[in-house]
Amino acid sequence: MNPTDSKFQNIGLIAKPGDSRIAPVLEKLRGFLLNMGLSVHLARSAALTLGEKEYLPSKAELARICDLTLVVGGDGSFLNAAREMADQDTPLVGINQGRLGFLVDISPEHMLEALASILQGHYIEDQRFLLEARIGRDKRQLALNDVVLHKWNTARMIEFETRINGRYVDSQRSDGIIISTPTGSTAYALSGGGPLLEPSLDAIALVPICPHHLSNRPIVVHGDSNICIEASGRTDPNHLRVTCDGQFSLTLEEGEHLEVRKYPKPIRLFHPLEHDHFTLLRAKLGWGGRP
Repeated sequence: MNPTDSKFQNIGLIAKPGDSRIAPVLEKLRGFLLNMGLSVHLARSAALTLGEKEYLPSKAELARICDLTLVVGGDGSFLNAAREMADQDTPLVGINQGRLGFLVDISPEHMLEALASILQGHYIEDQRFLLEARIGRDKRQLALNDVVLHKWNTARMIEFETRINGRYVDSQRSDGIIISTPTGSTAYALSGGGPLLEPSLDAIALVPICPHHLSNRPIVVHGDSNICIEASGRTDPNHLRVTCDGQFSLTLEEGEHLEVRKYPKPIRLFHPLEHDHFTLLRAKLGWGGRP
């Protein structure tokens, strides 16, 4: 394929940090792209894996320069890249070098064939929204999978109240609550008994973690909802933490509350033409098979 046949000319490479097993895959990808006459730009993680000294200072800078970015690693690597590149419009393609691989759904064995097709404009585009968690004026973090309010440094349950769009919803005693996007419905929320949500749904799932009352069940609300959670009863805010995508934590101080809402800019995710969400569920989770 000639460079003029490609819809994309500047390709970014991001890798799972500190995993030397990824080096052969990165080398193969870079060689394939360079042989096509395309420009390849490395994030720091990819450069270190390849033993290169030149790289772009941040994933956000990579996104500004590139018109397509490949993430090589597991879903965790993809989550990290999605948060850092959220304000850019650069589409992401995931190459699986992890375990389950819901987001990084292209296997190394088929990556060159899949990538050649994507570069020629043959792909399925999938837009996924993120959540924005805010505590007070200064503490803010994005999440593609979930925002989790959970107990910290205590064996006791915590007590908190939930309001949606300013209206009181419930009070509960539990180990916390998972606020999940449709993307995150196959992650921690699933382990907590939450529903599987089709990725294109404009909805947010609220899934209690080990609630004391059986009536505290998962609920699904509109994606434009403004969710507010505040400690109540005897719960000390110092025993609460907010964790985004299992990777980044925020603290709550006395008098503060957690606000969660949809981030206005979605990420763009490209899949091969044969991609099917329900096929992926059956393959990765053993879900919905015929008896």
